[in-house]
Amino acid sequence: MPALTDFDLAALLPFIAVGFGAQLVDGALGMAFGVICNVLLVGVMGVAPARASANVHIVETFTTAVSGISHALHGNIDRRLFLRLLIPGVIGGVSGAYVLTNIDADAVKPYVLGYLVAIGIYLLVRGLMFTPRGSQRPKVVEPLGLVGGFLDAAGGGGWGPIVTSNLLVQGVEPRRVVGTVSAVEFFLTATVSATFIYHLGLQDFATATVGLLIGGVLAAPLGAVMAKRIPMNVMLILVGAVLTITSTYGFIRAVLM
Repeated sequence: MPALTDFDLAALLPFIAVGFGAQLVDGALGMAFGVICNVLLVGVMGVAPARASANVHIVETFTTAVSGISHALHGNIDRRLFLRLLIPGVIGGVSGAYVLTNIDADAVKPYVLGYLVAIGIYLLVRGLMFTPRGSQRPKVVEPLGLVGGFLDAAGGGGWGPIVTSNLLVQGVEPRRVVGTVSAVEFFLTATVSATFIYHLGLQDFATATVGLLIGGVLAAPLGAVMAKRIPMNVMLILVGAVLTITSTYGFIRAVLM
């Protein structure tokens, strides 16, 4: 692995900015790090899709660790919900990685993204028409972890959008949804990335990876603070907006390409 001094700071800065911005959104809203990074790296900065995906998955192992610790320190994690999501999420992730070569995830992706667009619009409307009520205990958790973990591994993303949005729909307190989902995501990402890192080796770290890692780690503690302080109606609107925009973009790409 090259030493940090081997990298050109000017070349690192754009990737640091992308990682910082993406993790700030992800840490506060519980989703979108991978989507934002991939969109900017591929669409704006011209990084090859496969390389962008590889870099993002490696970086997420570290950013989710920092984010999870930060959320724990701020009291944003529901321990019971964490345990209910953890095992199904890891099982789903391992299963998704295993069958990736045997199932055409691209064929299913438009349907999943269309569903997420609908959920995003629902959360937007609910946020705009918000009336205060007590936090609810979620009824459907383990299936969300299983499906979210599977889609994250097999489809290149889906943990945050699937799990966070559906727990919010069930009325769980937003900051605890974001904190818990972010904490579980570390174990999911580490599991899914293990084989990838084993085959490529740490020497595969490139400028993009180091830049995203620096920016993401710097932003992770700030996201936890934001999740704790953003009002519930604002959180619903922001999550709905991010989910609708990113899912619509992905849906159009999946249908046209």
